[in-house]
Amino acid sequence: MPGQNWTYIFQAKDQIGSYFYFPSLLFQKAAGGYGPIRLNNRDVIPIPFPQPDYEYDIMIGDWYNANHQDLRNGLDNGYFLPLPDGILINGLGPNQAIFNFQPGATYRLRISNVGLRTSLNFRIKNHPMLLVEAEGSYTLKQYYNDLDIHVGQSYSVLVTAMNQTTNTTFQMLVAPRFFLEDLLGIGIINYSRLEGQLPNPSIFPGTRQYDYGYSLQQAQSIRMDLSAGAARPNPQGSFRYSMINITRTLVLKSNMEYIKGKSRYTVNGVSFVAPDTPLKLADYFNISGVFESGMVPDIPPSADSLPSLGVSVIDTNYHDFVHVVFENPHLYIDSWHFDGHSFFVVGMGFGTWDESKMSTYNMVDGIYRATIQVYPLSWTAVLVKLDNYGMWNLRSQDAQRRYLGQELYIRVKWPGNNNDPTKVSPRDEYPIPGNAIKCGKAAFL
Repeated sequence: MPGQNWTYIFQAKDQIGSYFYFPSLLFQKAAGGYGPIRLNNRDVIPIPFPQPDYEYDIMIGDWYNANHQDLRNGLDNGYFLPLPDGILINGLGPNQAIFNFQPGATYRLRISNVGLRTSLNFRIKNHPMLLVEAEGSYTLKQYYNDLDIHVGQSYSVLVTAMNQTTNTTFQMLVAPRFFLEDLLGIGIINYSRLEGQLPNPSIFPGTRQYDYGYSLQQAQSIRMDLSAGAARPNPQGSFRYSMINITRTLVLKSNMEYIKGKSRYTVNGVSFVAPDTPLKLADYFNISGVFESGMVPDIPPSADSLPSLGVSVIDTNYHDFVHVVFENPHLYIDSWHFDGHSFFVVGMGFGTWDESKMSTYNMVDGIYRATIQVYPLSWTAVLVKLDNYGMWNLRSQDAQRRYLGQELYIRVKWPGNNNDPTKVSPRDEYPIPGNAIKCGKAAFL
C-alpha cells in the first residue's frame, strides 16, 4: 500500500537467462522503476558458448516527457498516446550511456526493451553480434548486424571488442521500428577515453525502416539450440513439443472497439476490466461474483457480435498443452506476454490464420520464450505447456492496448480435487504467504 513496504519471495526454479522487473499497474512503468534480472546457470551446467570476459545490462525503451498520470488520464478521456519524445539507453539520453571496452575482450550484452509500446532496432557500428539467448532459452548461435527487439523482449548477444591501438569510439544505436521520427537512442562504446566528435548516426538505409518482411525473416531465424542444457543438465531438445497432443486451440483476436462511448481494445470481443478483488485471491478463497469463466470464446466471434466489458478468465487444466494463435488486424505491431509460462513459437505470417497454416509450423526447434511480437495484419502461433498452477495474466505488452483492455487471465486448474487450492502440493505452488495483502472482497478473510 502507499507508504509501505512488502517483501516478495520467489523461487527461480527452472529458468536461466536475461529478464527485467518493472511496475505493472496504472501506467507507472512510464515513470521508470525498471531494472535487469540475471539468472545464471548452476556450476554443474555449462553454458554453450565461451565464458565472456565482461557483461553489461542494457535497458532500451521509448520515453514520454509527460507525467505517467497525464498519459493515463489521456487514455481515460479517449485520447491515444502520442509518439514518444525520445529513446533511452539505461535511462539516459543520446551520448550519455557509456560502455568501456577492452581490446580483444568478449562482452555479453543483456538487452531488454523496457519501453511502453515501441519496437526498437539495436546495433553497434562495426561490431557484429552473436545471438546466444532469448528470455531463458539458448539460441542457435548466429551473427546479426542489427536486431529487432520488441516491447517486453530480452536477448543476450556476444560482442568481441576490436583490437584497437588508438583512441576510438563507436556508437550503440537504438532506432524506432516502423515509424519515421527524428528519434534515436545513442550509447558510446569507449576503447579508451572519449576524444573528438562523434560521426552523425544513421540506422536504416532507404525504406528498411518499414520493412516488415525483413523483420519477420529475422524473427523466424531465431531458433532454439537443441544441444544445450538450460536450467537442467539435459539438452533443451529433449522436450519434444511436436510429440505432445494438443489439448485445445485458442485463436485470440485483438480489436479496437467503441464500448459505452469510449475506445477500448478487446480480445475475442471482451475488453478486460480489473475487479476490486485480485483474481488470485478470488480464486484461492473461492469468492463468487468477481469473475465469470467462459466469457471469452475460444475463437473470435462473428463480425455482428457486440463487444462487451468484463473480467476475462479462460479455464484450463493443469498440464494441458494449448495451441494459441494471436491475430493482429491492426496496422501497427503488437506484442504478447504470458505470465508464469514460456511457449514454443511455432509460426508467424502475414494475413489471416487458418488451420492450413499449421503445415508451415516449425515443430523442431522453435524458440522457447515468454514474449512474442505479432506483425500488422498478421498472426503468430505458439504452443504452451500449462505446467504452472494458478491464475496467470496473458496480455499485450503495448501499454496503451493493455490499459484499454487487451488482456485476460488463464486459470490453470488442479484436476481431481475440485480446484481446491489448499490441496495443491507445495511442489507445484507454495502456500499463500502470511504477508499476502488481502483487499476487495477478501479484505476481511
